[in-house]
Amino acid sequence: MELASRIHRASFNERLPWLKGLHTPQEDHWFYENCIFPQCEVWAVCAPEMAGIIAFKADWVEQLYILPEFQGYGIGSALLKQAQQTFPHLQLWTFQRNIQAQKFYENHGFIAIRETDGRDNEEKEPDILFEWRKSGF
Repeated sequence: MELASRIHRASFNERLPWLKGLHTPQEDHWFYENCIFPQCEVWAVCAPEMAGIIAFKADWVEQLYILPEFQGYGIGSALLKQAQQTFPHLQLWTFQRNIQAQKFYENHGFIAIRETDGRDNEEKEPDILFEWRKSGF
């Protein structure tokens, strides 16, 4: 949980610097311990240390984060593929300003189905809901 929360924070801070410092490391650890691990299937890739994590459950990708120095090597694709092999339908949110994440998900068959002004998320940041369905579902 400690490593997962550190990967989350490092990736979040790298890709979303305008939201840096939103939570303390202790709050991130609490979130993973009390919300993510009890409710989700969590997978990690080690290269050799833990380099990326995905947390998902039926219909949702809750978290997908790769350490910045390991991005671009297929780790996120491998983790997302695990979720896509497990469930025939997935949704996830990403911020509108996170263009790299949008392109990543679109390249993996997700389509944007809704945009918001961010008033309903903790960060108050405009976001996009993406959806993926396995062919035939």
